Amino acid sequence: MTALHHEHSPHHHTHGPSCGHTGVPHGDHVDYAHHGHLHREHSGHWDECEPGEHTAHSGHAHEHGPGCGHPAVEHGDHLDYAHDGHRHAAHNGHWDDH
Repeated sequence: MTALHHEHSPHHHTHGPSCGHTGVPHGDHVDYAHHGHLHREHSGHWDECEPGEHTAHSGHAHEHGPGCGHPAVEHGDHLDYAHDGHRHAAHNGHWDDH
């Protein structure tokens, strides 16, 4: 899965463990969620961290929802659920990797 490289500017807020936004481990970095999108630090600036393609998460028997134990992160018009270094979103009867 590739991520689109869209610089988020201007972004004057510095994200980190105590910034107040949800940090979501994502591969080799941490995304920070706010205002319905996710940012990652990249080469001295902040990028939108969005998947570049539709990737279904196969073999996902766990149903996410309130009380499932995984953090829910607002992402555009839906919720992603974060665990195991990635985010899932319900889509057409299956879960997508975000």
